[in-house]
Amino acid sequence: MDNSNSKKEGVSRTYQKVDGYTPIAAYLGNEGWCLGLELRPGKQHTMKESNAFLERVLPRAQCLTKQPILLREDSGFDSQAHLALLEQQRQVFADEGRRLDYVVKWNPRGSATADRDTWLAVAADYWEELRPGKRQALWTQTVSIHDDNKTEYVVQRVMRLVERTADRDGQLLLEPDYELEGWWTSLDEAPEAVIKRYQAHATHEQFHSEIKTDLDLERLPSGKFATNDLILHLAQLAYNILRLMGQLGMTGELSPVRHPAKRRRLRTVLQELVHRAALVIHKARQIILDFGQDIGRMTVLKTLRSRLRYPRGTPC
Repeated sequence: MDNSNSKKEGVSRTYQKVDGYTPIAAYLGNEGWCLGLELRPGKQHTMKESNAFLERVLPRAQCLTKQPILLREDSGFDSQAHLALLEQQRQVFADEGRRLDYVVKWNPRGSATADRDTWLAVAADYWEELRPGKRQALWTQTVSIHDDNKTEYVVQRVMRLVERTADRDGQLLLEPDYELEGWWTSLDEAPEAVIKRYQAHATHEQFHSEIKTDLDLERLPSGKFATNDLILHLAQLAYNILRLMGQLGMTGELSPVRHPAKRRRLRTVLQELVHRAALVIHKARQIILDFGQDIGRMTVLKTLRSRLRYPRGTPC
């Protein structure tokens, strides 16, 4: 969150090279239900206090669904202690008859990427040509990690090495260009399937963008860190309410929006259901607030009122 040119408490340089905050958030499902949204100083590393955050949000996910849960995280969460925690949480889920899996983007430290010859030797048996001048190798390897108590865990890592000798227009490169990527995972699937599952992680940024733009919380209002943190928690509540309104009233036949969708962004929900034009009429010594006769929208609002007043059941 960019809060440049301010003296607010906690504002500092972020990894995006701006002065602001670095909040942490967790979203559930394709709809993007927000399970947790906490404010953090801009200079705070991604992994700091992230294990505690995960331990807070996982029980909430357990309450909301009985389906297997897949945890997706970017390379900022690549640490042995965090991966060990994920393995421990998987065991907790298994003891309860539940399933938890994870896909975490590997952070290739300098020492890992510098040893190119070793990676090329491993990839020699896996090369496949994608187009003239471009080929890739996909494979899965097992790696031993340790937690803070020196307990050993054996985890899987999907690797992808891409070699380019020509660009997409056919222009030959002076020397081959290599791109090395990896994903820690507990999924027993082919490397292509694991990578495809992680690519959906980009949707997380869409949810976060809705909070910053549609709810207008890019720049937080207070100079006090605790107050801004409270505002962000209230924003989480508003976000989920608007998301629920969109799912119940704007994805079915009663939706006032013409094109079909699996979810509506918050701005659309605000424009279609919340924002309402009205006419103030002074007549016969009375003040009348006239909302018109928008039958379609009122039908949706009445349906929402009925669904929210008489819920089908609570998950927790």
